[in-house]
Amino acid sequence: MNRRQRKKKLKQQTGSLQLNNENTKQSETKAIKSSKQPDSETKVSVSDKKSKSNTKKIVSGNLPEKIGYLFQFALFPISFLFLELVMSCSTNGQFFSHYGIYITLFCLGYGFILQCITTLTKWARVNHILQVSCLLFTSILFCIIYFVYCEFQLFYDLNTLLAGASDAIGDFSGDIIAMLLTPDGMLHLLLFLFPLFLYALFIKKCAFAKPTYSKTNGLLFALAVCILLMNTGLIYLNQADRNAYTKEYHYDSAIAKFGLLTGLRLEIKNAVSTDSKKVTFETVEMTENPLPDITENNTETSSPVEEMIENEDALVPTGKNELDIDFSLMAEKDSGAFAELDEYVASLQASSKNKYTGLFEGKNLIFITAEAFTEEVIDKNLTPTLYRLANKGIQFTDFYQPSGAGTTGGEYCNLFGMLPTAGGSSVKKTATHLNRMTLASLLSEQGYYGKAYHNNDYTFYDRHKTHINLGFSDGYEGVGNGLEDIITSQWPESDLEMIQGTLPTYINKEPFYIYYMSVSGHSLYNFSKNAMSKKHQEQVKDLECSEPVKAYIACQLELEDALTYLVKQLEESNMADDTVIVISADHFPYGLDQDSGSMTNLQELYGVPIENDFIRDHNRLIIWSGCLEKEEPIVVDTPVSSIDILPTLCNLFAVDFDSRLLPGRDVFSDAQPLVYTLGYDWKTDKGTYLAGRGKFIPAHEGEEVSEDYIENMKNIVANKITYSKSVLQKDYFRHLFGEE
Repeated sequence: MNRRQRKKKLKQQTGSLQLNNENTKQSETKAIKSSKQPDSETKVSVSDKKSKSNTKKIVSGNLPEKIGYLFQFALFPISFLFLELVMSCSTNGQFFSHYGIYITLFCLGYGFILQCITTLTKWARVNHILQVSCLLFTSILFCIIYFVYCEFQLFYDLNTLLAGASDAIGDFSGDIIAMLLTPDGMLHLLLFLFPLFLYALFIKKCAFAKPTYSKTNGLLFALAVCILLMNTGLIYLNQADRNAYTKEYHYDSAIAKFGLLTGLRLEIKNAVSTDSKKVTFETVEMTENPLPDITENNTETSSPVEEMIENEDALVPTGKNELDIDFSLMAEKDSGAFAELDEYVASLQASSKNKYTGLFEGKNLIFITAEAFTEEVIDKNLTPTLYRLANKGIQFTDFYQPSGAGTTGGEYCNLFGMLPTAGGSSVKKTATHLNRMTLASLLSEQGYYGKAYHNNDYTFYDRHKTHINLGFSDGYEGVGNGLEDIITSQWPESDLEMIQGTLPTYINKEPFYIYYMSVSGHSLYNFSKNAMSKKHQEQVKDLECSEPVKAYIACQLELEDALTYLVKQLEESNMADDTVIVISADHFPYGLDQDSGSMTNLQELYGVPIENDFIRDHNRLIIWSGCLEKEEPIVVDTPVSSIDILPTLCNLFAVDFDSRLLPGRDVFSDAQPLVYTLGYDWKTDKGTYLAGRGKFIPAHEGEEVSEDYIENMKNIVANKITYSKSVLQKDYFRHLFGEE
């Protein structure tokens, strides 16, 4: 091998070595790059490192970072608990009793579940939008419920809120805005929006919206379910709380005991279950009904009352107030809810006719549902006509107007003889019902001319749909379909103008039944924005009370003037003895106190602390006729409520009705005296039961009342509420009296 060949071979070997080195380098580079691409195990390791890093941040980070990461799994529980705390402290103050434990545990359960739901997606932006939306919705919901409570001093259920939303927002938007702009209103607005502000403050420092691993979500959801089950178990350990949570549920008391979120949940649950076909009644031990405590003081002057008493054997009607309907036979033919209702009615005893049956037969009737009226308005010097009607007619010394659904709730009690089990939508549901058991329908069958009036917008609360279906022969008229020609446009409108303008249209159409829904007594109660208060300001200037109470009494004086005019016209027309005037409130004057708290102004008006709903809802029923003034008044001392008005008037006017179909009672009959509320509180001549406290208070100190009596009465009240719900929900009277 010569030199040239050796040189060539050496060059080839060197090139090969370089190529191998390059290949080795490339392989090493690929290996290094490959090593930088983690497999699944490496990913977990990196994730673990990140988790450790996050944990370190929580420990070593600044305060906002610590708070932010703490909220990662506690955003909604803490927010819900804060909102419930503000609501409870601002309204009922129950949070710092044992109910606070229930509320706290419910907040934890609901919050953890919602936290899981809002971190399910892998997109943090989507989760962020979900969380902000949920917080905003919840804050607005608490705001609405709170400010409605301030306006009405009640927690209005969803039916009432939705049924009156359009009317209230349109007509009372000024009141709502004024309430929001008060220091108290602004403070609560900020408090209810605080969780949203907190979220915005820490959004950049926390992992609110970051997706959570499915395993973590599963554990969190399981924890939430355990908390909710444990809390339910705690509730069931206390009988009063268990009843309030189940069979004696009432929205208002549920919020106080279990919080707003739980109250809303139970409200929706019960609304859905109401639509079910099954109706369940409690077993009741039948007991003999005691006679009501009615006294008559007779003078030498003869009158229809005295003649009936003196000739009792000849004049007292016999028999029962019932129709010729075999409900037991109907129960065998019907099925589902109708069969249950038939069987329940068949189990009841019809009340007996009595010496007052037909006392007002053939007479005219004028019925006034008086806006926010209460018996404290009645004064011998300031309201002489009201005083005269209340003391020269039939006296009811223990009368109540149960509140719960505002004006329409009171109207429903007065007109239909039942409590508004569907809240503010109760009357609205009757627009398509067969309202066979209203007094308007029953008197129309006897040839009465009938008409309903309201001195405000005729469409308010859909009265243009409901009040034309009450049974009045000539329908209904308000401002907008006739009364605008006689009613001055102001707020509130005048009751006097309504009476003056409408009386000539019916006074010559005897016998007549006229219904008035008044408005002069409406809030707000001040001398600057309330036209009726301002009109009568001079008359109340010397009263020793606060300005809101003065303004309230002042606007009620317009009702006094309206009644003075009405009675005078009846007397001048020689019609007073043949006309009956009935006056009942729609609700207590809730507009006196426009903020949360202890109803300071209402307590001033009443002169006593408002310790329960019976004190709040006490009132005065007036039933007067000129023929009664010749006698000492008839006094009814037993508990009476507004649902008793319908059966009592049916008996007094001698119309054919079935007392078993009305949950109230004819107060002159042998039916047991009973007043009850949708919160399952009740009162009889033996005492008062407060369901929220699970406590019975005897009417007479030292008197013993058996537990069997109390349990029996609780079942009777539960059945009456169930019956009223079903009648309204199922249009039961159409089933009984409508065409097949």
